[in-house]
Amino acid sequence: MPSDVPVPASWRIALPHSTAAVPIARALVRTALSDIDAPADSDTAELLTAELVANAVEHTLGGEPIELVVELLPTGCQVEVHDRDPAPPGDLSRPRPGREFDVDPWQEHGRGLLLIRTLSSACGHRTTEHGKAVWFTLPAIPAQGGASPES
Repeated sequence: MPSDVPVPASWRIALPHSTAAVPIARALVRTALSDIDAPADSDTAELLTAELVANAVEHTLGGEPIELVVELLPTGCQVEVHDRDPAPPGDLSRPRPGREFDVDPWQEHGRGLLLIRTLSSACGHRTTEHGKAVWFTLPAIPAQGGASPES
């Protein structure tokens, strides 16, 4: 298969229900997106994955593992974080025009979902058999045109 055509691939990994899951998830996403010519921005994918995993750890109870699902697609990538709590996350819908950054500047929390809404091409949640999945997608990065200069 030509190298400029991404190969669809997916990973499903159980993470501990602790803050240790955040750097593990970032490393897993970085590795998944760098192992092949990934179709999406790995820095943004790492940041948004860290937000989803941190939210799952902070806002769900129990010691049940959190599951990370990373899918590489020809159109970009999708990341899902599954937890055992069926309650929906905060508001992942797009804010009304003019209210995109309506976050209290004095609060230490509350920017994670704003980042996910702003930086992803799509995001949302769905119920699962054992709780919920919160997800985001990132679009493919256009291929860089032109040949590299000769030395």
